[in-house]
Amino acid sequence: MNPVNYLYLAALLFTIGAAGVLIRRNAIVVFMCVELMLNACNLAFVAFSRMHGNLDGQIIAFFTMVVAAAEVVVGLAIIVSVFRARHSASVDDASLMKL
Repeated sequence: MNPVNYLYLAALLFTIGAAGVLIRRNAIVVFMCVELMLNACNLAFVAFSRMHGNLDGQIIAFFTMVVAAAEVVVGLAIIVSVFRARHSASVDDASLMKL
C-alpha cells in the first residue's frame, strides 16, 4: 500500500476530529475528538517516516502517545470534577465555574 494513502487517511481522521471539537458540546466527545486528532498526527508522522526511510517520525509519534496518555489523566480528572460540581458534562457549563 502506498504511504500517500496513509496521509489521506490521517487528513480525513484529523478533519473528523476537528469537526467534532467544533460542533459537539459534550466534554467527553470533545475529548475523544482531540484524541482522534492526535492519532491522526501520529499516523502522518509514521507515514512520513516510512516515506523518508528513517525513524524520526516514529520516535515523535511515541512521544506524542506519552503526552496523550498524560492528557487523558488530567483531562478526565477535570471532566469528572466538572461533572460532580454541575451534574453535566457540557462544555458550556464549564464556563460557569469562573469566580
